[in-house]
Amino acid sequence: MALDPRRRADLLGAKLRALVAGRWGDGVRQSRGFPGGAGLSEDGTGWLLVDAEPHRALGPALVWALTHAVEELHVLVEADAGMAGALARRAAQFRRPPQVWEVAGRELRPAAPAPPPTPGPLPSEVSAFADVLRAAGAEPVVESGILVGEVLGLEVARVMTDESGPWLEVGVGKHDREAQRLVHGDQPPAEALADAVRAVAGHRRPDAPPHPLNRLARERWLRAVLVAHPELVGARHLEPMSSPVPRDDLRKPAPAPATGVDRDGRPVVVACSVGVDLDLVPAAADARLADARHAHVVLALPPRDDHPLTRRLAAELVEPAEIALLAHPLGAHPLWA
Repeated sequence: MALDPRRRADLLGAKLRALVAGRWGDGVRQSRGFPGGAGLSEDGTGWLLVDAEPHRALGPALVWALTHAVEELHVLVEADAGMAGALARRAAQFRRPPQVWEVAGRELRPAAPAPPPTPGPLPSEVSAFADVLRAAGAEPVVESGILVGEVLGLEVARVMTDESGPWLEVGVGKHDREAQRLVHGDQPPAEALADAVRAVAGHRRPDAPPHPLNRLARERWLRAVLVAHPELVGARHLEPMSSPVPRDDLRKPAPAPATGVDRDGRPVVVACSVGVDLDLVPAAADARLADARHAHVVLALPPRDDHPLTRRLAAELVEPAEIALLAHPLGAHPLWA
């Protein structure tokens, strides 16, 4: 049975106090609320114990530090979450980086920045499915070493593999793919894919009424718009790139990066976001590092999502990011509504 949220918060707070006292000694420290974890501060120093969504914790942690006038920030994350190295890598992209610690029982270890992942090329038998996806009207996109088919940023299929080889699995996200397998398992994959493309395209258009299919993955929809219209962010060419930290849930927002060149042929990485996403700036800096071309970073978002905290974090990067506020070329659009 899951713990009551208040009880869990109390336990996390007690654990954080014990960890901090064990490393930094006793002190008069004030408890500070932190969603998905626990926080303490004392005389300009702050400590956060991250519990929920550790892969997206750095942006909220930096905002917490700004809110509570914390100059020296320590971020603690459980070793078994496997994210301390990635958080340390992201933290190093800021002029005043927080210290990331890995929690192993009662022990705290400084986390070393992990290198960004470098997925290898797709096997030829997998990449051959790109033509199948295009023929059905889906855009092939490689995400963390997996070939998926998207319709305006929304995944409608992915190529799965096992010891018998690759096959096409159709559906919007994991649960829909499982349902398709159970209910329409005898339908030819190409036919199922064409049906999925038509269904998604019918809802993912400027004049469509609100629907789950045009509310999911809106940041990736924005990326699809910019890939088609790179001039909106001063680019000559853009293409989707994998995020160094993979999405774990289609229903949750996550910045969508694209890589390309600007009008002068210089490298650029564009991080797309719809809604105020506190992890946008760390994710964009991480994408720049993974891109490995010393690119200029542009944060692309609708004007309504221009938040002062996003601008403050963007200015705190070692290589500050530019913010591009976009008006859709087609006028009214669900992304900007």
